[in-house]
This record gives sequence, structure tokens and C-alpha cells, in this order.
Amino acid sequence: MSTFFWTIPALNIKNLNRHAILDLIRFTPGGIARVDLARQLGLTRAAVTEIVNDLMKARVVREMNNQKAGGRIPVELEVNPEFGKVVGVDMGATHVTLILADSSAHVIKELEFDLDINLGPEKCLKQVDENYCELLSNSGLAKSDVKAVGFGVPGPVVSDIGIVDAPPIMPGWSRFPIRDYLQKNWGVQVSLNNDAELGALGEWAYGAGRGEHNLCYLKVGTGVGAGILLEGQIYRGTTGTAGEIGHMTIDENGPKCSCGNRGCLEAFTGGRAIAQKAMDVVRSGERTDLANIKPVENITLKDVVAAARRGDLISQQLFKESGTHLGTAIAGMVNLFNPSMVVIGGGVSQIGDLLLEPIRHTVQQRSLLVASQAVRITSALLGRRSSGIGAVVQANSIVLHQHIERI
Repeated sequence: MSTFFWTIPALNIKNLNRHAILDLIRFTPGGIARVDLARQLGLTRAAVTEIVNDLMKARVVREMNNQKAGGRIPVELEVNPEFGKVVGVDMGATHVTLILADSSAHVIKELEFDLDINLGPEKCLKQVDENYCELLSNSGLAKSDVKAVGFGVPGPVVSDIGIVDAPPIMPGWSRFPIRDYLQKNWGVQVSLNNDAELGALGEWAYGAGRGEHNLCYLKVGTGVGAGILLEGQIYRGTTGTAGEIGHMTIDENGPKCSCGNRGCLEAFTGGRAIAQKAMDVVRSGERTDLANIKPVENITLKDVVAAARRGDLISQQLFKESGTHLGTAIAGMVNLFNPSMVVIGGGVSQIGDLLLEPIRHTVQQRSLLVASQAVRITSALLGRRSSGIGAVVQANSIVLHQHIERI
């Protein structure tokens, strides 16, 4: 069982097994019986029973009501959804999603609003705070009712101190104390993470990547980033910038990117790049539904997605080109760490097979045969919620694992 979800506890076997059993209960679909816990962990039934009794006494887990008439089946266990409430926050470049959930990650209420990340940390976080308070108020809760918050941002995170460092699409945010600012305002522990990493976590825990040990989640929105899960653990790299696939150079003489370099993947395939290409096409006089949007500078990614879905050939071609570029970069990742699954999420992925098919075709062409045959490329099952649910998972990990450290 992965140790990503909890801080390494005091070094005694029972304590380690307690954390492992909790995560098996959390992430096994439909619950898990004591006998299966013993089998998977190589423990005796008596040892498992003792630990489960401790967790039940602490109200962290409970037995499911799954007995059927006419026969006896093993009683399965689940995390107690009444243990507490958490909030997951997915902050992108143009929007924020807030998810209020219980301790079993069931969504209670959700709120989404527009945001311009270029306004800087103080204005943006004030806006997040106002909507956070509204979410709680509409749910009949106070700030003190929330046990932890998971917070995702579209930039490289220094998780130990809760900041982003030189984020390409977050001007003015570098080294601002995001985590400390939020913890002071909300009076609760906050975990700051990269949004693509949280997308990988969300899809692994409750989405398309359940059961996968080596997974890549690609978030294609305004920017492009990847969350990498290796052998069941999120890989962040030395300084927290692992997965910044959007700033991989694919054309040395290509357009300038937000990071300052030229020819980055993001400059070809990000939401801003697609919208800019659409504007250029309209200005060139080509026939497209997008020409009906006035002025041309108002064209957004959502407009291009909508036009493509209506059958606009120019818009569909833009996504095909983006898919081909993404496939080239993904082929490199497939060759590099040989994942069993690549999950495509974010705003651009809403177009579905118009993006996925060129990605799959290019990966087959450009990656090693043995690697391409082993990888499955699919859309995010959780859709726009991937990173938000990942933030919920992270918040619950803080609450549950810290609590059982004290029992």
C-alpha cells in the first residue's frame, strides 16, 4: 500500500498495519471484508480483527449493511462517512471548483466560479475565501466544521512550505505563502498540491485509474501539466516540478510560451494556444462558425469546443492538431516510464474522441511497440472533478491518518 497518503508513523508494526488497513478500506470499491484484509496483507485474522476493532472504536470505519436474506456473507468494512467534512479546491487559471465532501469522499455540495489568476494571490484568494464561506453557509456549516482542506494550483508546488515557485501561468504568485494564508483565514489544516498531481490521485482513487500502479494524468486546460503515479506513489521530483510536460520543447523555433521559452507543448496545445489559433484562422478569412463571434478577440476555448461539436471543420482540425502534438509528448513519457494508463483530463479534453484519437494514433506511431501495446489512453472518468476529488482525497488522508496516530 502506498505511503504517499500519510506521513510515516511511529515505527512499530501494528501502527504501520493500521495505516495500511485504513487505506485498503478507503480505496477498495464496494468495501472489503476482514478476511480479505488478512489475505492481502499476510496477517492473521486475529491481528486484523484487533486493528479493525480499534478503527471502529475510533469511529473511523464501520461495518456495511450488506447482509442478504437466505445466506451469510462476510461483513464488509467502509470508512465512516460521518467522521467529518472536508473541502477540496481545484484552482485553475480561469476558474475554481470547491467540493464539500464527507470522510468517504462522497460529494455533498459543489460550487464553481470564474477567476482570473493574473489578478495575483491576494485578490484571487480573497475571492476563493468568499466563495468558500458561501459554500459552507449554504450547507449549514461553520468553518470549524471542516476538518481539512486540499488545495490544488496550476503550478510547481514546494509542498513542505506551501508555496509555488516560478509558476509559468501564475504571474505574481511565486513564493507567496498560499498555505499559511489559507490556514490563518480558515483555521484548518491545508494541503497545497499541484492540480495535475491531484488529478492523478483523484482518477486513481475513484476514477478511470483504479487499481493502476503506474499512471499518468494529463491535465490539458489553459496550461498543460501531468501528474505521475509510479508504483502507487505520486512522483514530484527534487523540487516539485516533475510532470511539467507542458514546457517540454517540441519545436525549437515554435511560438513563445508563457514560461519564456519557445516551442513548448503548451504553446501548441493549451487552451490559450487553441483560442489564439482560432482567432488567427478567422482573421485569415477561412470559413468557420467562429467568424460569427465579434470581436474576434473574444473567442475562447469554450467557443472552439462548441463549434467543433456542431461539426465546424476548422475547429475540429485545431483539436486534431493539438492531439497530434500531445501524442508526440505522451509517446516520450510512455517510452520513459512505461505507464499502464494515461488519463486525459482538463477543459480541452471535453471534446472527447476528436482529441483522443489523434493522441492514440500518434502514441502508437512514436513510442516503442512493447510500451505502446501495454498502455491504455482514456478520458478522465471524473471529468472536470478529477483534481477537486483528488484534493478531497488528500484532505481526508490528513484527517484520517492523523487521527489514527492518536488512538
